Amino acid sequence: MRADRLLSLLMLLQTRGRMTAERLAGELEVSVRTVYRDVYALRVAGFPVYSERGLGGGCYLHKDYRMRLTDLTEGELAALFTMTVPTPLVDLGVGQQAKGALLKLAAALPATRRDVEQHVRNRIHLDPESWNPSREPLPCLAQLRQGVWQDRWVKTTFLRIRGIIVTREIAPYALVAKSSTWNVIWAGRDAKLRVDRASTVIDAALLDEKFTRPEDFDLSVFWSKWVSTAEANRAVFSVVAIAKQDVISMLEREIGKGRLAKLTIQEPDNRQRVELKFEFLTQARSILLSFGGAIEVLSPEALRRSMADFGEQIQSAYRDR
Repeated sequence: MRADRLLSLLMLLQTRGRMTAERLAGELEVSVRTVYRDVYALRVAGFPVYSERGLGGGCYLHKDYRMRLTDLTEGELAALFTMTVPTPLVDLGVGQQAKGALLKLAAALPATRRDVEQHVRNRIHLDPESWNPSREPLPCLAQLRQGVWQDRWVKTTFLRIRGIIVTREIAPYALVAKSSTWNVIWAGRDAKLRVDRASTVIDAALLDEKFTRPEDFDLSVFWSKWVSTAEANRAVFSVVAIAKQDVISMLEREIGKGRLAKLTIQEPDNRQRVELKFEFLTQARSILLSFGGAIEVLSPEALRRSMADFGEQIQSAYRDR
């Protein structure tokens, strides 16, 4: 375990440059004291790892040190070659570059390691597409990517709810793909950070003016906090229902983990009373109708009546004429 951690520490310093012991400890999920012990162990083993105290200090590698491909273990190479180019990278327009990078990696391997690629590719394949992919149109993703890459202001037109059009000049800090949905993190002239779906940008034009991103902006930290806040503020439409035991796990997969709770009341015929959390009534109705008679809504009454009404409409449509 420690050998893996030492390798991870080396890779972090090589890819990110100088890092504080506190930040390394967070990345490696260890204490600061452990980080300093690991740095000392690497230095004793002959690796040019150094640490400096004070403002602007931290841990760093000598600028001439680089890990070689021959340092990768067979297991690490196998993990690399199981990777496929995910759909978000194709949307971003860098799918071919990602494929090219993997090809160059394979070509740069020592002859004794090149058979690992073929061995893995004939045994494991990752297909990131769902059976029913729901893809949003992204007419301006290329312009947003260019703005992010070049730190340039972008004049954008957003399509808001109810067809409202809003034009803003934005500083696009980053693009984040959550599942297959692209989001743009941006600041306006007021420097306040915001997040929007990239699909809501229906027109974008790059401006010549460049923006300066704050030095303390950390994308992973910002996104983690934003997701937590958004999750906590999501509208909740609570439903109490009776469900057959054999559909409860299917129902939880459908609505998301943590959004189904079993209540203590045990119903006859091996059925379970459950509390379900949705965002709004129409979402709850659409999902629960797909389970037919395996689920009966008890409350709220508005949803129960709506479910019954839809059931009558379906029965009427399919009744023998």
